[in-house]
Amino acid sequence: MRYGVLEGLPAAGKSEALELLSRFFPQHVRVLPELVKEISLREKLDLFSDRPQLTRALLAEIPKRRAAIEEAIAGGRLCLEESHLGVHLAYAQALEDRTFIDAYPAIGDALPAPDVYLRLEIPIAVSLQRQQARQTPQFEVGASTLRRMLSFLHDWHTANKTTVIAVDADRQPSAFLDEVETILGLCYASDRAIPKETFDLLVLLGRPASGKSEFIDFVQRCSHIQRAERYHLAPFSVVDDFRFLWEKFEEDDLWENLGRPRLYSRPEAGNYAVTDPGVWPFLIGKVNAHVERFLAEGSGPSRQSLIIEFSRGGRHGYAEALEHLSPQVLSRAAVLYLSVSFAESLRRNLARYDVAKKDGILTHSVPREEMERTYETDDWEDLASGPDGFLTANGVRVPFVTMRNEPESTEPTVLDERYAAALDRLYALWCRTR
Repeated sequence: MRYGVLEGLPAAGKSEALELLSRFFPQHVRVLPELVKEISLREKLDLFSDRPQLTRALLAEIPKRRAAIEEAIAGGRLCLEESHLGVHLAYAQALEDRTFIDAYPAIGDALPAPDVYLRLEIPIAVSLQRQQARQTPQFEVGASTLRRMLSFLHDWHTANKTTVIAVDADRQPSAFLDEVETILGLCYASDRAIPKETFDLLVLLGRPASGKSEFIDFVQRCSHIQRAERYHLAPFSVVDDFRFLWEKFEEDDLWENLGRPRLYSRPEAGNYAVTDPGVWPFLIGKVNAHVERFLAEGSGPSRQSLIIEFSRGGRHGYAEALEHLSPQVLSRAAVLYLSVSFAESLRRNLARYDVAKKDGILTHSVPREEMERTYETDDWEDLASGPDGFLTANGVRVPFVTMRNEPESTEPTVLDERYAAALDRLYALWCRTR
């Protein structure tokens, strides 16, 4: 999970929950406040009487909010945002605010799609009581408006086929916060509690749909103790060059809309194919910049791990990619390659594709022609002979393990055995380079 949104009735506890998550998980969470409320306070606008001015200000602010979301995701943090444009549309419909209703079709997809919408649920009567208790009359919303808003919001989620997880927020605060943390995969770990036998940097490689993102999803769901003891990973962040590649695809769309030629890609089968091979070393340069920033922040090897994920193909794909990783990165890294045949990669690639979420980590797909042109051949076995050992890249000796990830399995016990065995071997090799 990279990006989530909290929604709910006024005074459901969204701001308070996000404030606590931000404070107790500073290395893992980036919180963005409610955009509409932030604008209304800054511009001194009345939420009910200044609707046209609010819409204009909101439209001007959306590009900055998109950039903030993308920066948080690219930096490997879980981006959590309070409320979203669908909620504001529902309020606009309840208040019969034509200014935002008419503007919404042009901006409805202006922000990235969250991986999950987390709804903090309380009865309307409780919302009214809490609104009065917080003594902010300028933000109070009446019962009839709330009922209409909820109806419109339900319709919006249905039309957009979103993933909504409801959390009962009308109970002991510690209980509902614990559930929120569990859903988001957050588990507080003090320095004393994290075992020290963990990787600094884990470079995760493999063909498209070989199981890299599924591995990350699996270990994210583990407790921090299990993750450290079984897989040698501390609480971790992720740098995935797919995010940078997708930005280039979107930039090409923008250029094309302006009547300019595309620079890096072409549309293909409802997706994109790369046309400029120079984009591949460019992506590694982006990875280097993010990883070096992570290392400069002083994250110690026993306190936080970083996973770097990417795929390459062709006669020299991985060799060239690893040569472009900086020595500073490689000297702290261990490489886990998830091995599947091209036929299996192609099958999974087609099976996981969701056209509605084609920029998602677990749902994106590579067009078949791109698969055959770029990924049918793979130089990993030439680069790293044997199931484990050391390879040399950019003058640095780097430990590696090749883990066979066929047949495909979603059984936790099967995956646990595969991951633990491979990472035990890899950690032993990595320790020899310390």
